[in-house]
Order: sequence, then C-alpha cells, then structure tokens
Amino acid sequence: MIEEIRIRGLGVIEQAELSLGPGLTVLTGETGAGKTMVLTALGLLLGGRAESATVRLGADRAEVEGVLAVAGHQPVADRAVEAGAVLEDDRVIVARTLSAEGRSRAWLGGRSVPVAVLADLAEDLVAVHGQSSQVALARPSRQRDLLDAFGAPATTQARGAVARAHAELVAIEAELATIRGQARERAREADLLRHGLDEIAALAPEAGEETSLAAEEARLAHADQLRVAMGEVRRLLAGDDDSPEDDVLGWLASARHSLETARTLDPGLGPAADRLAEVTYLLVDLAADVSSYLVDLEVDPQRLAKVSQRRAGLAQLFRRYGEDVPAVLEWAAAARDRLADLDSDTDRVAELEQARAHVRNRLGEAAGELSRARAEAASRLGGEVTTELHALAMPQALLDVTVRQREDPDGVPVAGRTLVCTAEGVDQVEMLLSAHSGAPPRPLDKGASGGELSRTMLALEVVLAQADPVPTLVFDEVDAGVGGRAAVDVGRRLARLARHRQVLVVTHLPQVAAFADHHYVVHKNTAGHITSTGVHRVTDTERAEELARMMAGMETSQAARRHARELLQMAAAER
Repeated sequence: MIEEIRIRGLGVIEQAELSLGPGLTVLTGETGAGKTMVLTALGLLLGGRAESATVRLGADRAEVEGVLAVAGHQPVADRAVEAGAVLEDDRVIVARTLSAEGRSRAWLGGRSVPVAVLADLAEDLVAVHGQSSQVALARPSRQRDLLDAFGAPATTQARGAVARAHAELVAIEAELATIRGQARERAREADLLRHGLDEIAALAPEAGEETSLAAEEARLAHADQLRVAMGEVRRLLAGDDDSPEDDVLGWLASARHSLETARTLDPGLGPAADRLAEVTYLLVDLAADVSSYLVDLEVDPQRLAKVSQRRAGLAQLFRRYGEDVPAVLEWAAAARDRLADLDSDTDRVAELEQARAHVRNRLGEAAGELSRARAEAASRLGGEVTTELHALAMPQALLDVTVRQREDPDGVPVAGRTLVCTAEGVDQVEMLLSAHSGAPPRPLDKGASGGELSRTMLALEVVLAQADPVPTLVFDEVDAGVGGRAAVDVGRRLARLARHRQVLVVTHLPQVAAFADHHYVVHKNTAGHITSTGVHRVTDTERAEELARMMAGMETSQAARRHARELLQMAAAER
C-alpha cells in the first residue's frame, strides 16, 4: 500500500504532499490543474520512464518520494532487502530524481538502485488502469492475457505447460533445420576429415620416430666418410697387422707392465696401477665398439631413399595436421570424434523426428487443457462483467468472451483437430459487446459509444481486480464519458472494490468523488510568471464546495452545494 507521496519540481507542481490510506482516495481538480502530474509522479516511483520535459520550468531537477507498506507481502520485502534496502516497521522509502538534463536516479530504502528494481517491486504492489488500457484492450492478445489472468491458476498453469512444450518443439525443429540445411557443408567436412585420417593411417607415424629417422638418414648419407674416420680410430686404438705395437693399446700394455713391476718395489704405486688397468679395459671396450660399428656400417642407397621418403611424408603431415607426431595423432583423434558426429546425422534426424512427434502430441494435450480452462473462464468472465454492466446503468448489455481456434494442416493435434499453435496456445480470444437489446455482439472498439466503452472497461477492471493480488489499484479517469445515474453506479463499484484494497482514482465526476474515503483537490495558481499547482485534502464543507464546483462550475451556487451535500449523505449511507 502507498502511504505517502511527496513531489517537488515536477511539471506544474512546485511542491505537494499526499498522505494516503486504505479505502478509496479520489483526486479531483479543474482541467489542466495538474492531476496528470500526480500520476506521473506515481509512475516515476513505480519505475516508469522519466522525461526531462516534466521537470518544472526553472528547477534544476524533479524529486518524488514515497512510503510503501509491504506488510503481508513477504516476497516484495525480501526482494527489497536483497537490493540493499532498509525496512522500518515493514515500510520502505522509495525515491526518484530527474535532472533537467535528463539524468534519472532511483533509491530504495536509502540505497541507490537501478530503476528496473522499482519496476520489479511495483508489479506486485500497484496496478494502474487508465484510458490507455481501453486502447490496449482492443488487441486480441491483451484480451487473451486478461482472460488468462482471470482464470488463474488453472489457465496460468496450463499456459506455462504450453509455453514449455512449444519452446521444446521450436528447439527440436531448429536443430532439424540446421542439420538438413547444412547437409552439403557437413558432407564436405566429413570428406576432408576422412582424407586426412587416410593420410595419417597410411603413414602410421610413431611418437619420436622423426628424431631417429633424421639420425639414420645422416648416417646413411655419410657412410663413406664415417668408414674412413672410424677406421682411423680403430687403427690408432688397436693398430693393425703391419705394426701391432704402434697403437694406444700396445703403449698402454707396455706402460701397465712397467707400472706393475714398480708396484712390487713400492706398494704405494698400487692405486696408479689400478687406474691404468681401468683405462686399459675402457679403451679395449671402445676399440671393440668401433670395430663392431665398422662391421655394421654399410652403404645402402635403397634404405637411404626409403628413410628420406618417410621423413618427407612426415613433414607433409606436420604441415597439414600438427607440428609433430603427437600433434598429428591428437588431430586424428579429434577428427575421428567429429566424423562420428557427422556420420550420426542420419540417426540424429530420425531421433529428432521421433522426439518432435512426441512433443507435438504433448503440446496438443497441453493446448487442449488450456483451451478448456479458457472456455470455462470465458463463461465466468462474461457473466460477471455482464452483471457489473447491469449495475452500471446498462441493463440490457451483454459481454460475450469467445474462444476460437484456427485449423492448419501443419498445426498440432488437439482433440481430433489440427490447429495453429503458438507459445500462448491455440486460442484466439475476443470480447464482444452487445450494448443493448437487439444489438449484435461486436468488438469492444466497434460496438460501444465512449461512455459505454468506459463503463465496460470499468466493469472489466472491477471484475479482474478482484482476481488481482496487488494491494493498490489506480484508476485514471476510466469514468470518462459516463454521467448521471451511471456515474453513481461507478462510484458504488469503486467504493465496493476499496473495501478490500487501496484504490486511487483520478475523476471528474462528483458522483464518483462523493464515495471517497479521502479526497484530494489539485488547484492551480496562475499568479506570477510561472503557473504552479498545489494539492490539499478537503473534508466537510470544503469537500461539498469541491463537489458543487464539479457539478455546476461554481462553488457559491446554493443549489449545487445542496446537491453536493445530498450526494455525500447518499454515498456515506451506502459505504
């Protein structure tokens, strides 16, 4: 519930304060006095769009502040606390500023917040109904939404099931379209992958072989030079048949013999003799290895060509698929996985088609359930609105809420029919009004005068508001075009609605204002260069004078004052 609104520098309002309470609050005033600015201020508090043109001329900014009571609305209180707001006695202060340059800021419970946070909270606290709603009501989609809101929870639950099934169907059909639409590209990709895998399989590279192949190729290519070099090494180490002692091993044998002899004379030479023996053994092994190398060393042009060819093949793989054998093998593994995905398209298409058939049936069942819930809600809504219209001086009016479907061979199966289906279901909802006896039912924007449409709108608002959980309802001149006894009935309906809700009404009808629990008057002051507007609460005599002004256009008319007092007495008796 809205407890207070304070306004500074907004439009024609220099400064104003409204203390609101439960029940019916009306806002009246002459045309152009600034009643719209009060609703603009309320809209700013509720996260509405801010326009710099609404800042009062000469002011650097506009400020709006309000106090919202959130007791009994724990989800709203929780969201406010999550946004950083501080609550005091289940109340939260909301503020909005708008600079003349167009910069807007919002506060919630003393904490700066995005404007969207205010809008989010407002959805569960305040519902605004105005003449713009009459334009929106002419749209079939809006009428369907209103019917679903009235039929809740059955309609909203069924609509949720339809939306989920429809989203699933859309996703399946999108994947099918993608697979089929990209069939040529996917086939080309599969061919390239298979070619690469065939190249790798034909060469069958092994990790580390590029290093060993490089070494082998170098050895084969320089076999003659290696034979000469290693032959010289062997000769120097072990000599040859012509000079058996002209070699390292021969010299070492002589040195070892001399050292062993000396060792017998001086035991301290033992370690030196042992190290020389060790060196001798090592050189003997080295000489044997050189000899073995020379035996194995051969000139093999065919092997050289084969090694060079394999190295060339590996180099080609490295250029195409990776910088070394591990990278090539990694590419091959990924290619096999991707190829498996591509080759599974046929199976995936069959799987998706089966899933689509299943989801279509499920969607049809959910849409059928939603249609049944809407049909039941439509009958109740039409009956209740018709009852309200009879009480609003339209005794012969009839509102018919129709629910129709459209056939489509490509639609979804619903109760033996194939129907067009969207995320909102298969139904087209239309409200038809027969304003008086003998008049054919026609769409709301075509079958009613301005006053009849206003009363129909109010009847709808009253019926729908009873199903709306928000604690505060705002009506902006929905009584336009209504007068006489019908205006009294409008006041009665709003007063009845205000027994359980906070209702704020901007009206130009004294018959409506008479039923108010709280009455505020917006007055205009043209003194000075800039027009200013104030808002003050009226009671007793002031209130009677305001009603007299609304009826006769002049507060001093005794007849108007007498009529105003009678109107107030009648309304008080009925409240």
